Amino acid sequence: QVQLVESGGDLVQPGGSLRLSCAASGSIYTINAMAWYRQAAGKERELVGAITSGGSTNYADSVKGRFTISRDNAKNTMYLQMNSLKPEDTAVYYCNADVRPSPILFKWYLYWGQGTQVTVSS
Repeated sequence: QVQLVESGGDLVQPGGSLRLSCAASGSIYTINAMAWYRQAAGKERELVGAITSGGSTNYADSVKGRFTISRDNAKNTMYLQMNSLKPEDTAVYYCNADVRPSPILFKWYLYWGQGTQVTVSS
């Protein structure tokens, strides 16, 4: 079993910053890509950005230049640095990870975290 736990969500004023973490634990041999998604109330879940095991990143146009994704492979942890936050960034933020649990079996599984609330409001 693999667990993903997001943390760092909070209430922040417009223009402020937050750093989210996504820690993976359990039966992990290696992790390929990891990604951040968000879901605002009444809206569909959308991709915020993703990062490969080698550190290559891509971002949604709405967050480019404001958000930065990084990861620490030794800790199986991904981060989302969010700057210049706007009210429209308010959402529950989820992470996922493409995990290979076993060195013997070449199988990958996608796991999701439970989400962390980010609220941007004055």
